[in-house]
Amino acid sequence: MTTEEATAYVKVAARLMGLSISPKYLPGVVENWQRLEVIASLVTEFPLSENLEAAPIFEP
Repeated sequence: MTTEEATAYVKVAARLMGLSISPKYLPGVVENWQRLEVIASLVTEFPLSENLEAAPIFEP
């Protein structure tokens, strides 16, 4: 996602949540959003087999 796309996304998401982001802080919020996007991609892009089934009981 480009910086322009991330900025547009942050502005729309903030508006939908009823939040206002000061123009002074917007670049920092966008930068953090882009960092979160990279971190989340480690999980969302992890390849999973089609044959996996969820465990019925979680045991740490």
